[in-house]
Amino acid sequence: MRLLHTSDWHLGRAFHRVNMLGAQAGFIGHLVETVREHAVDAVVVSGDVYDRSVPPLAAVELFDDALHRLADLGVPTVMISGNHDSARRLGVGAGLIDRAGIHLRTDPAGCGTPVLLADAHGDVAFYGLPYLEPALVRTEFGVEKAGHEPVLAAAMDRVRADLATRAPGTRSVVLAHAFVTGGEQSDSERDITVGGVAAVPAGVFDGVDYVALGHLHGCQTLTGRVRYSGSPLPYSFSEHRHRKSMWLVDLDAEGSVTAERVDCPVPRALARLRGTLADLLADPELTAHEDAWVEATLTDPVRPDEPMARLTERFPHTLSLLFDPERAPDEPGVSYARRLADRTDQQIAEDFVAHVRGAGPDGREQGVLRDAFDAVRADETVREVAR
Repeated sequence: MRLLHTSDWHLGRAFHRVNMLGAQAGFIGHLVETVREHAVDAVVVSGDVYDRSVPPLAAVELFDDALHRLADLGVPTVMISGNHDSARRLGVGAGLIDRAGIHLRTDPAGCGTPVLLADAHGDVAFYGLPYLEPALVRTEFGVEKAGHEPVLAAAMDRVRADLATRAPGTRSVVLAHAFVTGGEQSDSERDITVGGVAAVPAGVFDGVDYVALGHLHGCQTLTGRVRYSGSPLPYSFSEHRHRKSMWLVDLDAEGSVTAERVDCPVPRALARLRGTLADLLADPELTAHEDAWVEATLTDPVRPDEPMARLTERFPHTLSLLFDPERAPDEPGVSYARRLADRTDQQIAEDFVAHVRGAGPDGREQGVLRDAFDAVRADETVREVAR
């Protein structure tokens, strides 16, 4: 069986101030053509179909168009909700859409109930594990502590239990939206940390033939059977080295996996440039980036006059302008943002405690801070889902 694995469409999202809807529509067209050209048997979409729980109408219309075009191909599609989606909204009409071969899996309670598709060698069971927000699903899965690993492990126990009841030789595919240990993050993914931990070990998914992951935006191979497709389009300058693609996966009669990447069309290259304004404007080696979307970091000791206007004369698609004068971190005048770079909310809060009372928090107090951050994040998730 040949699968096309994609995820993280983020329909409705912009790239800085650039509307990406046209590029997203171009990707949908490319997806449909790839299915047709490569004789794909099933499409799997591993979450974050939309960029937010209440997407703009234009994004909903594009998703509707995608569903119709996929259904017209007669190729089954299995799709789960991600942490950016409203599972309840995305799942509206799932039972009816199911009849058209579009299988939406957004209810955590259905983790152990597969979509069964068949080829010449028998059944392939597709298990959809939508994004499992620990604070919201711990009761459903009967876990004592709200954390990503316990709830995913409980969901996978249901998968393995169901698979054990299937005919011998039944192959299996799991769709999951999670941060798995070994994956490389970018700046455009929403933080899902719980209790100071965001990642789960790949071993959680043992016992199935292929795991189609979503959430991280870079295409990655964690093991031969566990892969991220990444997002089909860039959504932050931290993705400037990404090769945007989908996985074309072949699952043979024994469940062995071979996979190759299918490149996605991107509207424009990304470039991260750094240096003084004079150097960026004069360096001949930067000619190749003149048509790219540019993030420029200026290192001039004093902010130059009209830097954006001057930059866009050479780089007309400059979207982001940052200032980072080259000074030692403890030198007066270093920006607050630079001092906080790469530090988590937990670390910043602990630094604040140390600053105001002269000593950092002890273990119990660190736990209180962690619980507070988790409670706020979970409350924001509940409010977003309820909108």
